[in-house]
Amino acid sequence: MGKPNILLVISHDTGRHLESYGRKVKTPELNRMAEEGIQFDNYFCTQPQCSPSRGSILTGQYGHNHGLVGLTHLGHTMKAGIKTLPSEMKRAGYATWLFGFFHESIDGIYEGEKLGYDQVVKVPGNAAEKVTDELEKFLLERAESGDAPPFYASVGFEETHRPFDKFEPDSIDEVEVPPYLPDTIEVRQDIADFQGSVKELDRAIGRVRKLLEDTRLDENTLLIYTTDHGIAFPRAKGTLADAGLETALIMKFPKEMDRKGIRQKELLCNIDLMPTLLEFADGEVPVGIDGRSFLPLIQEKNYTEREHFFCELTWHDRYHPMRGVRTARYKYIRNFEDGPKVYLPFDIHESLSGQVVRNDYYVPNTKEELYDLETDPQEQNNLADLAEHQHILADLRGKVEQWMVDTEDQLLSGPIEGEEAAEWEKEKREGNVYKF
Repeated sequence: MGKPNILLVISHDTGRHLESYGRKVKTPELNRMAEEGIQFDNYFCTQPQCSPSRGSILTGQYGHNHGLVGLTHLGHTMKAGIKTLPSEMKRAGYATWLFGFFHESIDGIYEGEKLGYDQVVKVPGNAAEKVTDELEKFLLERAESGDAPPFYASVGFEETHRPFDKFEPDSIDEVEVPPYLPDTIEVRQDIADFQGSVKELDRAIGRVRKLLEDTRLDENTLLIYTTDHGIAFPRAKGTLADAGLETALIMKFPKEMDRKGIRQKELLCNIDLMPTLLEFADGEVPVGIDGRSFLPLIQEKNYTEREHFFCELTWHDRYHPMRGVRTARYKYIRNFEDGPKVYLPFDIHESLSGQVVRNDYYVPNTKEELYDLETDPQEQNNLADLAEHQHILADLRGKVEQWMVDTEDQLLSGPIEGEEAAEWEKEKREGNVYKF
């Protein structure tokens, strides 16, 4: 066989809210995919919002390095001439396809072709079922063509982005509330609705897997499932807490690679995915990117685990600049502007869960945060002011400061301009929002 095909499915706002990651929701198709491949249990994004995180997947770079520090539809964009995963796959001999959702632009141009895709299949609404319908046509045609080049296909689902009202919810009595949220009827209902969307995502994954098997394309295709950032709930999406940065990553390999039922615990982040896939495809990894390939880990070769990764937030639908670093044990966060203790993107702010927590979250933040993830995995106890932790604080602060200097982070020069979403205006007038 020639080079393997690569099919990357990326969902929206799903975090690790899957049964195989220990959450109380039925996801049998993703369970099966994990059983037939490798699940990465310690895989994180570097930015807890859509466009910047997806930009990091595409480029292997941190957000302020690729330039996309906020949402594309609010005017943010990646730098001109930047190398992307599909553009480099093309150089490696792959036909590159995009199906459904994407949220990245380059040099102000919001088009899939600009990102490096040969073919872009647009799907109104980007619902998983409809996107999979279009993917099915492609896979059936691809299976019938005997001499086509290998393909790299990105498949973007709208699920599990809010709103969740078109899905059948789970029972509120059966859901499990994350430990960082209050256990109220409103929060339970919100999670129950969310899990209906998770199940719709899972069904689509099952269809994709079956299509590959039925066409026998699975014998020479790497199937990947991931998402952009944590779940769209308070204290997750839009924050540098682990709940905002944690992401699922599951890989099912071609027939010749016997890697099944494996759970990897090494610390990884989504800037590492681009170089890994390019190395897997025998392509050329761009010089100077932030990520590094973990293909040796997959192949059971000599691999040195990363000691830490940096994380950041600049703009979402409001300005809330933060920088941080996460090691295996500690999390350090620096807040660069006065703002709420916990920032809520608007869709979370107006949600059932968001309304429950506003009074607790819309209080002033602190300049620095330090958490011991071993003893405090929910990041509830800020250790930054405690004398016995000053050496750790100084070390991690120094790492972040040096990283910002080395990468010429524009935040060092002052506030970064951007556009606030119009939805906030009414909330401001009615006094329902923390006033920065």
